[in-house]
Amino acid sequence: MPSLFLAPFLVVGTVLLHAAGFSLVFQALTKSRLRSPTETWPVTWLLIWVTLLLVLIHCPEIALWAVAYLWTGCIPDPDSAFYFSGVTYTTIGYGDVVLPESWHMLGPLEGLMGVLMCGLSTGLFFAVVYRIYVVRLQKEQESHSQAQPSR
Repeated sequence: MPSLFLAPFLVVGTVLLHAAGFSLVFQALTKSRLRSPTETWPVTWLLIWVTLLLVLIHCPEIALWAVAYLWTGCIPDPDSAFYFSGVTYTTIGYGDVVLPESWHMLGPLEGLMGVLMCGLSTGLFFAVVYRIYVVRLQKEQESHSQAQPSR
């Protein structure tokens, strides 16, 4: 089963790409040194920016698998390889493009990697939203304490 030899390299490559992307997002978020926004439009723009960066992190990961499918001859053309990789990574799995039988195990493995990497991205997105919430809550508490007269 040739897929067993390629699988570890694809798994490690996917994690390396995701870790590198996460590092860049973390650097961008920490270098801004701004307090988390609390107003509607700044919050909206931050969430759009984070979402776009997270999507961009997943693109080279999908491309890695697509190139592997092309390189091994599992899928003969780039359009089909990238399409198959995208629907497999995202676990949509239409089934209109399939791998040859000797390479079948790469499909579920890519789906599993996609679930794990999307889970990490969801965690980062949640952390950003949570930070916005905490800062907004602190800001409201400060304004309430300043508005109340001291005894």
